[in-house]
Amino acid sequence: MFDFDTPVDRQGTWCTQWDYIADRFGRADLLPFTISDMDFATAPCILEALQKRLSHGVLGYSRWQHPDFTGAIAHWYQTRFHCAINPEALVYGPSVIYMVAQLIRQWSAAGDSVLIFTPAYDAFYKTISGNQRKVISSPLQKINQQWEMDLSLLETQLAEQECKILLLCSPHNPTGKVWTRQELVTIDRLCQKYQVKVISDEIHMDMVWGKNQHLPWSSIGSGHWALVTSGSKTFNIPALTGAYGLINHAADRAAYLQQLKNTDGLSSPAVLSVLAHITAYTQAAPWLDALRQYLEANLSFVARQLNGAFAELDWQPPQSTYLAWIDLRPLNIDDEALQTELIERQGVAMMPGITYGEEGRGFLRLNVGCSRAKLEKGVEKLIAGLQAVR
Repeated sequence: MFDFDTPVDRQGTWCTQWDYIADRFGRADLLPFTISDMDFATAPCILEALQKRLSHGVLGYSRWQHPDFTGAIAHWYQTRFHCAINPEALVYGPSVIYMVAQLIRQWSAAGDSVLIFTPAYDAFYKTISGNQRKVISSPLQKINQQWEMDLSLLETQLAEQECKILLLCSPHNPTGKVWTRQELVTIDRLCQKYQVKVISDEIHMDMVWGKNQHLPWSSIGSGHWALVTSGSKTFNIPALTGAYGLINHAADRAAYLQQLKNTDGLSSPAVLSVLAHITAYTQAAPWLDALRQYLEANLSFVARQLNGAFAELDWQPPQSTYLAWIDLRPLNIDDEALQTELIERQGVAMMPGITYGEEGRGFLRLNVGCSRAKLEKGVEKLIAGLQAVR
């Protein structure tokens, strides 16, 4: 019903992943498997809705505070996560990272600290330091193919006077970890104990594999918290901009909206983004289910090929995301030598693990959100690169 095999030519479309690959990797002719957007066209129903809206011809100021938008989000949470949300708690934002940045400013002061589980999405480091806050790194530990937090260390860190916020990535990027109910309850209990507020970035919430289940923070959290997310990763619509969130306390919501509307002048959302979210959450579930099967198969393909070439890797697909977080440490590979080989001789771009903090050293992040034909080329080049530098 849906075609994910036929490649879509993205070159010449001002595409970050394809047209601006030289900005990060120094060459413009590389086959990219880098930032987390997909090479697939979005769901046909979304494209049809956008085309219909464009044919209207008027693209004036718009609103998000209406039942079409809030009701679509509530419907999605109920049908996908069996979770009821309070529509009155919803807020809008131009992007998830904007919302994270604003909440960091709202809930802390310059010089305060924000705790993140590392390795971490590189924008987290930049947003925290860019707002004159300090990063507290709480490293995840890989134990028997699972990523675990160090509870003793976490409590010690949350107890620090300067620690005001825990910025959670759920599911976690780049490891793909899906947090269990018990883990989330424990995090909530400790944050309450030490009066640490929680921002939960759940942008990868729809890409969870197998028997793993995503649990929205709104079903767990108490005290002061915010859940921020978007359909941009799920439906491949980040270019439309637009995100949304849930903020538990009314006073916190009011302060957020005051900053959004009156300080930053962002009272009118991107109408095409609002429409895309409404359509996605009410009509695009069949497309997403087909896409999820395709992505899972892509991840399984990576595992078969890598482990066939290097049995000592025993690489297992992540619990979530279409980002293969590959532990290359069993091969004793020099990260810089591998990147040189991949870029200069193999002609591919893949994200080095160090991008996501010191705990990412020895890892590689490979985006499988693409056609199988492209992925086959990329994995072939990766294996050749690994063999060359061993």
